[in-house]
Amino acid sequence: MATETTYDVFIIGGGQAGIPLAWGLAGAGKRVALAERKDLGGSCVNFGCTPTKAAIASARVAHQARRAVEYGLQIPEVGVDFPAVLARARRVAYESRQGLDTGFEQTENPRLIRGHARFEGRAEAGFRVRVGAESLLAKQVVLNTGTRSYLPPIAGLAEANALHAGNWLDRPELPTHLVVLGGGYIGLEMGQFYRRMGSEVTILENGPRLIAREDEDVSGALQALLAAEGVRFRFQTRLTQVMQDEGLRLQVEANGAPEEIHASHLFVATGRVPNTDDLGLETVGVACAEHGYIQVDERLATTVDGIWAAGDMRGGPLFTHTSWDDNRILMSQLTGDGKRTTHRIVPYAVFTDPELGRVGMTEAEARRSGKRIKVARFEMKRNGKAAEIGEAEGFIKVIAEAESGQLLGAAALCAEAAELVHLYIDLMNAGAPYTVIRDAIHIHPTLAEAAQSAIAALDTAAID
Repeated sequence: MATETTYDVFIIGGGQAGIPLAWGLAGAGKRVALAERKDLGGSCVNFGCTPTKAAIASARVAHQARRAVEYGLQIPEVGVDFPAVLARARRVAYESRQGLDTGFEQTENPRLIRGHARFEGRAEAGFRVRVGAESLLAKQVVLNTGTRSYLPPIAGLAEANALHAGNWLDRPELPTHLVVLGGGYIGLEMGQFYRRMGSEVTILENGPRLIAREDEDVSGALQALLAAEGVRFRFQTRLTQVMQDEGLRLQVEANGAPEEIHASHLFVATGRVPNTDDLGLETVGVACAEHGYIQVDERLATTVDGIWAAGDMRGGPLFTHTSWDDNRILMSQLTGDGKRTTHRIVPYAVFTDPELGRVGMTEAEARRSGKRIKVARFEMKRNGKAAEIGEAEGFIKVIAEAESGQLLGAAALCAEAAELVHLYIDLMNAGAPYTVIRDAIHIHPTLAEAAQSAIAALDTAAID
């Protein structure tokens, strides 16, 4: 019988946690292998962050060109070559993925193994894992297999060839009328993208408003901005059946009453499900939490000693930046440091235009916390740079603890919000009071002055 190769750490899945972890552990002297069944980079590189932001950039150029007259310019016609837009997005993703591939081609540690990995049970050395025809042993295993789009059990949906986060990049036909199922972050980003490409867009949301996790003023303002571009919204509307007849006929219940909506295409943005159903977890006893996510503690350890989970499959905040930080947590745990845990401040952004940058508590959460708080809001139309560049929509809102001056949360709905919010992220991580930003000198004219102006307004804000 052939000798099975034993690895100190075997990583299943080459996402935003698994790849840097493989390199880091190998650099620390561990013998490491990483199995990836398809493309390196995870959802971010292959169909998420990287290509979506490339496509959104094309949509923004088109939108700005249509606004040329506001800047004293004449652009008679703006043409959209939709297949070329997607080709550019695919090229950006490919180039990013190629860089990852090249790195592994030049080394044996970490070793990249192409194929689907699955537990076969425990072994004296730790765990037995099979990848295709190869069986190997691992002292410790890290799971990083990510998530996929959730397609709800709606009659006719499986046969409708719907678009979703995992396949939109390979669908070169521009929808005439796109219905987006779900008014969350993905639904809004993609809805605006297709609208700017020239599609009619209707967003169906089962609840009473968009992005229900956010404060109502933020949700309402973002809805108004998208509606001004022609995106339509239907609330309290539930899709019950999809039928195909010269396009799609969507049977819905709107406020409890049946109705029919005609569309050329359907984009499903109703959430994600973890890729945990074919890993052989039952052979080693790893427990899953709600909806199939891997159950982990604050160290990212599963219920089985020696098996860890990172990235979206472990539940919690499903962001590329938290997946990357999971790598740092696991480096700390697997190299004996043990200092880092998942006690962290997790910011995020919605990459609509204007963007929404968020960190910490919402105003509603802060009020429910029982803390004495101060809330301040600054309208971007009062910022010089925003007016000068013609990007004066939106506002910045900050929430601070009244006694300590500690920032509890912030929401920036404005141009470059995903960048501006980092001022608040760093302040909160430093544990410094808001006066640090208030008393700093910011360059004029900049959008960052608006971030400072919002903070300064806390001085005169009422205490609640």
